[in-house]
Amino acid sequence: MSFWFWHGARNGIRTTGYPAEPERAAGVSPGRPVTTEFSASGEAEAAAGICPTGAIIAEGQTARVDLGRCVYCQRCRTSLSCPMDWRQDYEWTRPGPKFVPLPGPYRRSTHIMVVDAGDCGACLREIKQLNNPFYNMHRLGLFLTATPRAADVLLVVGPVSENMRRALLKTYEAMPTPKKVIAVGACAIAGGVFGRSEMSAGGVSAVLPVDLEIPGNPPPPLAILHGLLVATGRKSGAADGLQTIVEVTA
Repeated sequence: MSFWFWHGARNGIRTTGYPAEPERAAGVSPGRPVTTEFSASGEAEAAAGICPTGAIIAEGQTARVDLGRCVYCQRCRTSLSCPMDWRQDYEWTRPGPKFVPLPGPYRRSTHIMVVDAGDCGACLREIKQLNNPFYNMHRLGLFLTATPRAADVLLVVGPVSENMRRALLKTYEAMPTPKKVIAVGACAIAGGVFGRSEMSAGGVSAVLPVDLEIPGNPPPPLAILHGLLVATGRKSGAADGLQTIVEVTA
C-alpha cells in the first residue's frame, strides 16, 4: 500500500483534463477525414472511388465525408497522390434533428448500459477504457450499470445482428424515461463492413430511435466521452458539417 501512495505522490495526477481543457497527449485520437477541396478535376472522384463503404461523396472538385459510413481504412489518406485532409480531433458526436439532452438532475449522475449487438469487439474495447485511470469517467458522474431499469443512456455497439434484435428491444423497453440511445461506431450507425442483410439490421436506427451517433471504427474513448457529455447537455455536438442521423427503414 505504501508503494502506491508514494508512487502516486511522485508522479502526480495522470487523468486527462478533458473536458475542462483539450487533451493534447499523443495517440488519444486517430483523427478523421474531413471534406476536402481539390485543385484538379478527377481527384474528388478518385477519393470517392477508393472508399470501400461509400463514405466519400464527390461533388465537382469537392469530396465530402459521411463519417457514419467511414471505417477509417485511411485509403483516402495513404493511397492517393492527392490525399484527403485529415483532422486530429475527437469531438465527433452527431445529434439527431430532434435531440434534446437529458434534464439537469442527470448531468452529475448518469447511468449507462452497454449492449453488444454483434460488435467485433473493437468499439466495446474502447468503451471499457473509460473506466481506466486516464479517462476516469466516474469523475464526471458517469457510471456503468448492468440493469436497464437503472439506465439513463443506452450505448449500443455493432450492426444489430438478428440474434440480438429482440434482446436490444427488451433492454430499451425496460429503461425508464427520459432515456437516450447512442449508436457507437460505424457498424452501429450504418452497418459498417457488415452492411444490411437477413442477419444484420444495418444499424441501430433500424430497430430503435437513435438520439446520438458517435462515428469511428472504432471511435476513441474521448469521442465516446464527448458523446456522453452531449447526451447530458454538458457539451455541444459536432458542428463542422457532419451529416446528421439518417433514419434506416426497418
